[in-house]
Amino acid sequence: MTQDDTAQDAVLTLWDGPDGLHLVCAAGKPAALVGGDRGAEGDHVLLLRAVQPLVEILAVGQGRRSANIRHTATSVGEHLRVDRVVERAGLLGREVSIEQIDATTGLHVRVVLLVKDRSVRAWTEVQNGGVRPVVLQAVSSLAVSAPIGGHGSTEAVSIEGWSDWLGESRWLRSRLDSNEGLVRLDLVAHQHQDARGSRVISSAGTWSSGARLPAGVLESSDDGTALAWQVEHNGAWRVELAERIDAAGSPTLGLVLLGPTDSDHSWHRRLLPGERFTTVPVALASGATGSQSAVAAMTQHRRALRGAAEAGPWVVFNDYMNTLMGDPTTAKLLPLIDAAAEVGADVFCIDAGWYDDSGDWWDSVGSWEPSTRRFPNGGLKAVVAHIRERGMVPGLWLEPEVVGVRSPVAEELPGEAFLQRVGERIVEQDRYFLDLRHEASRKRLDSVVDRLVDDFGIGYFKLDYNVTPGPGTDLDADSVGDGLLQHNRAHLAWLDGVRERHPLLVLENCASGGMRSDAALLSRTHLQSTSDQQNPLLYPPIAAGALMSILPEQAANWAYPQPGMSDEQIVFTLCTGLAGRLYLSGHLDEMSAHQLAIVRSAVRLAQRGRPQLLRSMPIWPLGLPGWEDTWVASGLHTSDETLVTVWFRGGEQRDTLLHLPAGAITTAFPETDPENDRFSDDSWSVIRCDDGTIRIHTDSRVPQARVLRITHRSRA
Repeated sequence: MTQDDTAQDAVLTLWDGPDGLHLVCAAGKPAALVGGDRGAEGDHVLLLRAVQPLVEILAVGQGRRSANIRHTATSVGEHLRVDRVVERAGLLGREVSIEQIDATTGLHVRVVLLVKDRSVRAWTEVQNGGVRPVVLQAVSSLAVSAPIGGHGSTEAVSIEGWSDWLGESRWLRSRLDSNEGLVRLDLVAHQHQDARGSRVISSAGTWSSGARLPAGVLESSDDGTALAWQVEHNGAWRVELAERIDAAGSPTLGLVLLGPTDSDHSWHRRLLPGERFTTVPVALASGATGSQSAVAAMTQHRRALRGAAEAGPWVVFNDYMNTLMGDPTTAKLLPLIDAAAEVGADVFCIDAGWYDDSGDWWDSVGSWEPSTRRFPNGGLKAVVAHIRERGMVPGLWLEPEVVGVRSPVAEELPGEAFLQRVGERIVEQDRYFLDLRHEASRKRLDSVVDRLVDDFGIGYFKLDYNVTPGPGTDLDADSVGDGLLQHNRAHLAWLDGVRERHPLLVLENCASGGMRSDAALLSRTHLQSTSDQQNPLLYPPIAAGALMSILPEQAANWAYPQPGMSDEQIVFTLCTGLAGRLYLSGHLDEMSAHQLAIVRSAVRLAQRGRPQLLRSMPIWPLGLPGWEDTWVASGLHTSDETLVTVWFRGGEQRDTLLHLPAGAITTAFPETDPENDRFSDDSWSVIRCDDGTIRIHTDSRVPQARVLRITHRSRA
């Protein structure tokens, strides 16, 4: 498509096939992004399906063209007309820019599509080209008509993520026409009107994945075509699925991805003449053979978004989970440091409590000065030096964005440096929130990070975030949602600055576990804590489900072996860690030589498998797990081999069948060599059946886990 084509019907294909995506520009209509195949009718079928405009904008005084409680059928969206389309080659693929104008409001709208392989990243830019202010209430980042082709809600399955503290990454499959979805309304019999409601997935505040996950998949139950989506934002967002009547009179599914909105997040933005607003970015990725193929395409996009794979340390030992639990001292840390070094850890991270002299530190954090009571005889610097002497990178836990109400920092900084509502600082659980739009807040955080890196030699930070401020701040903002969006973007800019100043620094993203595991933060950090879950039997569905929205090399699953555990219990928790990026804790300093040998073999597997992990694609041989499933399995697939973690959580159902690629099967973990003080495996059998499936049987009723290796071809 060229600029001259936009006055006539024209189609630009982003990628083709049954899972294709096409930009449709029809004369006298707004542009649309349409999924599916052209079929025998060619472009005509795409023109018929182009019922959902590419852009939807709610604005005060404009509203909707038809009554509904969605963010579609907006007046501005219907009035937009294509001005020009520009396509050019970029460093990472094609860049397509669609510029449209609404003559009524004078809004100039530009959608940017960055296309690579079978994925697209997109955002919308809105500029007020008129003479009067326009108050925006919602702007779509991207809207798609018929996202899985000609399939309506009756043939579509939505895979959506749910989350909670200790219960992250729970994925549910449900038909869109089920009772909680888009039930059959017989829209054709009602003068071809669109539905008024929608299926909504949304999150509020700064915990972007606190209740719902900002990623999902639409899959056709008819032919297996699938489209994965994600919202790449560290704040509030909304996703809608709804049916609209197309030009042929058929209900057509629409998918709309948005950042904050007025109705959900108290967001509006007053756009003065000449001013510009840019939405949060989103992404789509397609697959022709079911949801896992679409997730694989999205996994490739996530790696491209992060850039080159990180160098530096790999296996982290953290002293917190089921171990010191926020009570570190020199006496407790030194033997743990030695034990972590003995098993081969690359990083030793001192978690919460290192700054605490009072014993009641929750509401006094903010200075981030080392405790003198906890670290006598050389202070924290002596402990950090011991970590380095044992060949590991020293790390610290930090919750930089909050200040306790009793902290001296609360009085040192001006009131405008904190998130506010109606002139009062926002307080949650005795913490204030720094407003990272304010220079004093950013300088404060920069000074903390630079001091700990430069003076202490810290090479790793676990960045935590345990409270959330609600809808946002009304200080210097058009709305509380607008203030929060500005703060979210300032937070990302601050992280960019930290990485620029300290390029070798490793950053872990954490927010009470996985409450803020979004693509915006994951593109800037090296690993993601998947949960705070302390019960090893509850962790497997979290670890397996995390791979739907987190890269395998970033999915840091806690493994916390303990001296009081049986061999099977130690193996079980270590298998959880090996399902992504191994993240160790536990009282290793009290373990026997035999127990340490099991831990050491897991660390060795994690380190040797790093090159494979960095290019692996997630698979689920039993499907996505249910929270109470007896058997759970997830795999990391490459062309050479597939590593599959299988958990049996105990009970009477002692057999399961896995669907896995062909190849020779061995047990990758635990290593089974009792003569060399390793694990003895006499109760677990793995059999390749005639139909190609793998049958696993255990003689025991107690929980067990294994990591299996399927080798696809010989390695030189």
